Amino acid sequence: MVVGAVEARPFTPKDMVTLDRVSDPRVSPDGRWVVYSLRTMDYDANKASMSLWLIDLKARDGKPTRLAASDGGATSPRWSGDSKAIYFASGRAGGTDQVFKLDVASGAVTQVTNLPLDVGAFAVSPDGKTVVVSLSVDAECPDILCKKKMPEDLTPKSNGVVYDRLFIRHWDAWADGKRNSLFALSLGPDGKAAPAEQAVHLMRSVDGDAPSKPFGDDSEFTFTPDSKSVVYSVRIAGKTEPWSTNFDLWQVPLSGEGAANLTQANKAWDTGAVFSPDGKTMAYRAMKRPGFEADRWQIVLRDVATGQTRELAAGWDRSADTLAWAPDGKSLYVTAQDIGQTRLFAIDARTGKVTAKTGAGHVSAFSLTPTGAVYAQDQLDAPAQLWVQDFKAKAMPRPITDVNAAQLKDVDWGAYEQFEFAGWNNETVRGYLVKPANFDPAKKYPVAFLIHGGPQGSFGNLFHYRWNAQTYASRGYAVVMIDFHGSTGYGQGFTDAISQHWGDRPLEDLQKGWDHALTKYSFLDGDRTCALGGSYGGFMINWIAGNWAKPWKCLVNHDGIFDARFMGYSTEELWFSEWENGGTPYDPNTTYDRFNPSNHVKDWNTPMLVVHGGKDYRVPLEEGIATFTALQRKGVPSKFLYFPEENHWVLKAQNSVQWHDEVLGWLDEWTAEKK
Repeated sequence: MVVGAVEARPFTPKDMVTLDRVSDPRVSPDGRWVVYSLRTMDYDANKASMSLWLIDLKARDGKPTRLAASDGGATSPRWSGDSKAIYFASGRAGGTDQVFKLDVASGAVTQVTNLPLDVGAFAVSPDGKTVVVSLSVDAECPDILCKKKMPEDLTPKSNGVVYDRLFIRHWDAWADGKRNSLFALSLGPDGKAAPAEQAVHLMRSVDGDAPSKPFGDDSEFTFTPDSKSVVYSVRIAGKTEPWSTNFDLWQVPLSGEGAANLTQANKAWDTGAVFSPDGKTMAYRAMKRPGFEADRWQIVLRDVATGQTRELAAGWDRSADTLAWAPDGKSLYVTAQDIGQTRLFAIDARTGKVTAKTGAGHVSAFSLTPTGAVYAQDQLDAPAQLWVQDFKAKAMPRPITDVNAAQLKDVDWGAYEQFEFAGWNNETVRGYLVKPANFDPAKKYPVAFLIHGGPQGSFGNLFHYRWNAQTYASRGYAVVMIDFHGSTGYGQGFTDAISQHWGDRPLEDLQKGWDHALTKYSFLDGDRTCALGGSYGGFMINWIAGNWAKPWKCLVNHDGIFDARFMGYSTEELWFSEWENGGTPYDPNTTYDRFNPSNHVKDWNTPMLVVHGGKDYRVPLEEGIATFTALQRKGVPSKFLYFPEENHWVLKAQNSVQWHDEVLGWLDEWTAEKK
């Protein structure tokens, strides 16, 4: 195929990992500017760098400009209230991440904080007089300048660690006795923060992390509009942290005294507080069911004066993500998954009326302008770009970045479409079909059947950087992806359907979806197919091996579960395993054995590639080793790909390319046409 006058080329895994990545757009309060982060990969060094870019939204042809302040690395841009300065984080000063301030007009940079610890996240008060920073401090000695005294008789060569409660490890790190904690520092006339010894600890005696681990950020804490207090989300750890999802919103004055729990009545998750422009209402997101991490995120409005709350848009069967108030305070903007897309919605704060503001694609971030929004949006055949749209003028969205244009100009993308069929319980289930690059309708093509993780997740219309359908399409594969029962974006009932049903309802959807795809798309070669999945998708690969092996010439299992009961004892976030199986592994009437892949090893005979990360503490390494051991012991053709330094995901660029080389090579080997 020819793109313009240039011969088209395939999209490669190396293309994917070396793409520049746009993120975190932030519009200035006056609406003139948007600043955003850009991630750039040095492939040979296997290392990414971050920079800040600025666009003048008032200029019709405003071009992105790299800010010189990015030298030395810069992330997390945040505007001052007067739109004259940008605060950001950088490690340029002596190796620790600190807060800096850029004067937009002059380009002058001021180091705001000078602390002995890395600043993990930060927020500047509306009046510009205080900065709150998150620091990782010793739980037993939480002051910034504290030097924990070691026992004099400690044997120098001893390195044993004693734990008396869980977590002992979380995601990809062992517990080291540190907590993320918030500190307030006053800002002087020169823009510099007070020294560390004057920092006010806002979470004294709080046994918990703010932001939360492992993925929390500055959306989990905010100033009150009067700049006198901070509201943050935290789960009190105690002895129950690994099986609790009870995060509460706490409000604490800048003195650090008199913290109050604002959401004590709700024993499930509360987070993401944002205040209305008039300061009278606090909006936040909340779940209703304790212990269930995939419950619907409802939107709650709290009257600041009275403390009374009400749910907004209670009848809207979608799960709210990021919240932001419109400048006039009459509506809230929110992103949510919706039938294979992730859209930006506006919700009337009085009536709860919901209006979709974006169409097909995946909105990963947004920031409001006085009359609309700037948002980052990607789709199955395009990485994220920034778009600006004027909602009041009912204008069409306009792209304001063209990142990676030169690198991708000759790429031949696989065309895609969404399809639907009757799945479990005769309910509508949807999926995506991606055609091979350089598609010829007269040919038959091998198939990569991708199964998403979560299981409460989705392989929707988005540009994924680990399970990217185009990397298979460019290799000559058609790609089929089914959003089975349990997937997100189709209503909470659809999501709930998988809990305690990991091996029956979603399997039925996958089977019916595969049959539907074979019937609908005549170019699929049903005799040359491989199924692949990670996490829950890896569980399903092991489950398929013993319960639905017939269609597949090969399987790929990335960080998947082999023994459901062992997983219940060895994973770290126990609330997940216990909710999904109906109790602990020692409780009666659970599903650990009912849907346990290890019980069906006797029926395994399909060649399988097993992949696992050495720092995966969500699905521990032994699950992958056990899978490979079972395959080898039975004499099933198999390989084990081990990444010692990766966690549940393969994130390092060169490791990602190796992952794809091995996976695609495995598919090629087992789907090759017989000569």
